[in-house]
Amino acid sequence: MDALDPTRTAVVLIDLQRRIVDQPTAPHTGPEVVERCLALAGAARAAGATVVVVRADRPGPDPQPAGSELLPEVAPREGDVAIVKHTWGAFHETGLDAALRERGVDTLVIGGLATNFGVEQTARIADEIGYRVVLPHDAMSGLDAYAHEFAVDYVFRRLGTVCTTAEAIAALGG
Repeated sequence: MDALDPTRTAVVLIDLQRRIVDQPTAPHTGPEVVERCLALAGAARAAGATVVVVRADRPGPDPQPAGSELLPEVAPREGDVAIVKHTWGAFHETGLDAALRERGVDTLVIGGLATNFGVEQTARIADEIGYRVVLPHDAMSGLDAYAHEFAVDYVFRRLGTVCTTAEAIAALGG
Protein backbone atom coordinates (compact mmCIF):
# COMPACT_ATOMS: atom_id res chain seq x y z
CA MET A 1 0.00 0.00 0.00
CA ASP A 2 1.26 3.49 -0.86
CA ALA A 3 2.13 5.95 1.89
CA LEU A 4 -0.64 8.25 3.09
CA ASP A 5 0.09 11.96 3.49
CA PRO A 6 -1.19 12.69 7.01
CA THR A 7 -1.86 16.33 6.14
CA ARG A 8 -4.35 15.15 3.49
CA THR A 9 -5.77 12.11 5.29
CA ALA A 10 -8.62 11.63 7.76
CA VAL A 11 -9.48 8.52 9.75
CA VAL A 12 -13.28 8.29 9.90
CA LEU A 13 -14.79 6.19 12.70
CA ILE A 14 -18.40 5.19 12.14
CA ASP A 15 -21.02 4.54 14.87
CA LEU A 16 -18.89 3.26 17.75
CA GLN A 17 -21.79 3.58 20.16
CA ARG A 18 -22.67 1.16 22.96
CA ARG A 19 -25.94 -0.04 21.37
CA ILE A 20 -24.14 -0.77 18.09
CA VAL A 21 -20.86 -2.16 19.45
CA ASP A 22 -22.80 -4.57 21.70
CA GLN A 23 -24.69 -6.14 18.78
CA PRO A 24 -23.51 -9.53 17.55
CA THR A 25 -21.21 -8.90 14.58
CA ALA A 26 -19.01 -11.02 12.35
CA PRO A 27 -16.34 -11.77 11.39
CA HIS A 28 -15.02 -9.42 14.10
CA THR A 29 -16.61 -8.57 17.44
CA GLY A 30 -17.58 -5.03 18.29
CA PRO A 31 -14.77 -4.75 20.88
CA GLU A 32 -12.23 -5.96 18.29
CA VAL A 33 -13.41 -3.30 15.85
CA VAL A 34 -13.22 -0.62 18.55
CA GLU A 35 -9.65 -1.67 19.44
CA ARG A 36 -8.53 -1.44 15.81
CA CYS A 37 -10.35 1.85 15.24
CA LEU A 38 -8.65 3.31 18.31
CA ALA A 39 -5.29 2.16 16.93
CA LEU A 40 -6.07 3.91 13.63
CA ALA A 41 -7.13 7.08 15.44
CA GLY A 42 -4.01 7.02 17.61
CA ALA A 43 -1.76 6.62 14.58
CA ALA A 44 -3.61 9.38 12.76
CA ARG A 45 -3.27 11.81 15.66
CA ALA A 46 0.43 10.94 16.11
CA ALA A 47 1.06 11.59 12.41
CA GLY A 48 -0.92 14.83 12.33
CA ALA A 49 -3.87 13.47 10.36
CA THR A 50 -7.50 14.41 11.02
CA VAL A 51 -9.75 12.11 13.06
CA VAL A 52 -13.49 12.19 12.43
CA VAL A 53 -15.83 10.58 14.94
CA VAL A 54 -19.32 9.89 13.60
CA ARG A 55 -22.32 9.14 15.79
CA ALA A 56 -25.75 8.05 14.54
CA ASP A 57 -28.89 9.63 15.91
CA ARG A 58 -32.24 8.35 14.81
CA PRO A 59 -34.26 11.10 13.11
CA GLY A 60 -37.37 12.55 14.68
CA PRO A 61 -38.41 13.96 18.02
CA ASP A 62 -38.36 10.69 19.99
CA PRO A 63 -35.57 10.23 22.51
CA GLN A 64 -32.56 8.25 21.33
CA PRO A 65 -32.47 4.59 22.41
CA ALA A 66 -30.39 3.61 25.41
CA GLY A 67 -26.73 3.17 24.50
CA SER A 68 -26.72 5.83 21.79
CA GLU A 69 -23.74 7.64 23.28
CA LEU A 70 -20.25 7.07 21.91
CA LEU A 71 -18.02 4.78 23.90
CA PRO A 72 -15.97 7.03 26.21
CA GLU A 73 -12.67 5.91 24.69
CA VAL A 74 -13.93 6.87 21.22
CA ALA A 75 -15.17 10.36 22.15
CA PRO A 76 -13.71 13.12 19.99
CA ARG A 77 -10.62 14.85 21.30
CA GLU A 78 -9.55 18.42 20.79
CA GLY A 79 -8.87 18.94 17.09
CA ASP A 80 -11.08 16.03 15.99
CA VAL A 81 -14.18 16.49 13.86
CA ALA A 82 -17.42 15.34 15.51
CA ILE A 83 -20.30 14.45 13.20
CA VAL A 84 -23.87 13.49 14.06
CA LYS A 85 -25.70 11.75 11.24
CA HIS A 86 -29.36 10.86 10.77
CA THR A 87 -28.95 8.51 7.80
CA TRP A 88 -26.68 5.54 7.11
CA GLY A 89 -23.89 7.63 5.63
CA ALA A 90 -21.80 10.33 7.30
CA PHE A 91 -22.05 12.91 4.50
CA HIS A 92 -25.77 13.66 4.09
CA GLU A 93 -26.56 17.07 5.66
CA THR A 94 -23.76 16.80 8.26
CA GLY A 95 -21.15 19.28 7.05
CA LEU A 96 -18.53 16.53 6.85
CA ASP A 97 -17.49 17.24 3.27
CA ALA A 98 -16.99 20.96 4.01
CA ALA A 99 -15.01 20.21 7.19
CA LEU A 100 -12.71 17.82 5.33
CA ARG A 101 -12.17 20.11 2.35
CA GLU A 102 -11.44 23.02 4.70
CA ARG A 103 -8.60 20.91 6.15
CA GLY A 104 -7.29 19.91 2.71
CA VAL A 105 -8.25 16.25 3.20
CA ASP A 106 -8.55 14.14 0.05
CA THR A 107 -8.07 10.63 1.50
CA LEU A 108 -10.32 8.82 3.97
CA VAL A 109 -9.46 5.73 6.02
CA ILE A 110 -12.86 4.41 7.12
CA GLY A 111 -13.65 1.95 9.91
CA GLY A 112 -16.47 1.19 12.32
CA LEU A 113 -19.82 -0.53 12.42
CA ALA A 114 -21.50 -1.91 10.49
CA THR A 115 -19.57 -2.75 7.34
CA ASN A 116 -22.57 -2.97 5.05
CA PHE A 117 -24.48 -0.04 6.54
CA GLY A 118 -22.74 3.12 7.79
CA VAL A 119 -19.25 2.20 6.62
CA GLU A 120 -20.31 1.19 3.12
CA GLN A 121 -22.64 4.15 2.60
CA THR A 122 -19.96 6.59 3.76
CA ALA A 123 -17.36 4.95 1.51
CA ARG A 124 -19.69 4.99 -1.51
CA ILE A 125 -20.42 8.69 -1.16
CA ALA A 126 -16.77 9.52 -0.40
CA ASP A 127 -15.74 7.83 -3.64
CA GLU A 128 -18.58 9.49 -5.55
CA ILE A 129 -17.54 13.00 -4.47
CA GLY A 130 -13.87 12.48 -5.19
CA TYR A 131 -12.11 11.19 -2.08
CA ARG A 132 -9.48 8.45 -2.18
CA VAL A 133 -10.93 5.70 0.02
CA VAL A 134 -8.92 3.28 2.18
CA LEU A 135 -10.83 0.47 3.90
CA PRO A 136 -9.08 -1.58 6.60
CA HIS A 137 -11.32 -4.65 6.52
CA ASP A 138 -10.43 -5.76 10.05
CA ALA A 139 -11.43 -2.36 11.53
CA MET A 140 -15.07 -2.99 10.64
CA SER A 141 -17.57 -5.80 10.90
CA GLY A 142 -21.00 -6.69 9.60
CA LEU A 143 -24.11 -7.93 11.30
CA ASP A 144 -23.07 -11.25 9.79
CA ALA A 145 -19.89 -12.50 8.11
CA TYR A 146 -21.47 -12.86 4.66
CA ALA A 147 -22.58 -9.21 4.55
CA HIS A 148 -19.10 -8.07 5.64
CA GLU A 149 -17.29 -10.28 3.14
CA PHE A 150 -19.58 -9.27 0.28
CA ALA A 151 -18.99 -5.56 0.97
CA VAL A 152 -15.23 -6.03 1.30
CA ASP A 153 -14.73 -8.37 -1.65
CA TYR A 154 -17.29 -7.04 -4.11
CA VAL A 155 -18.00 -3.38 -3.31
CA PHE A 156 -14.94 -1.99 -1.51
CA ARG A 157 -12.38 -3.24 -4.02
CA ARG A 158 -14.19 -1.11 -6.61
CA LEU A 159 -14.22 1.98 -4.38
CA GLY A 160 -10.67 2.09 -3.15
CA THR A 161 -7.88 0.28 -1.35
CA VAL A 162 -8.75 -2.65 0.91
CA CYS A 163 -6.08 -3.34 3.51
CA THR A 164 -5.56 -4.30 7.15
CA THR A 165 -5.41 -1.95 10.10
CA ALA A 166 -1.68 -2.62 10.40
CA GLU A 167 -1.14 -1.70 6.73
CA ALA A 168 -3.11 1.55 7.12
CA ILE A 169 -1.14 2.47 10.24
CA ALA A 170 2.14 1.75 8.44
CA ALA A 171 1.00 3.89 5.49
CA LEU A 172 0.41 6.75 7.93
CA GLY A 173 4.02 6.39 9.03
CA GLY A 174 3.29 4.43 12.20
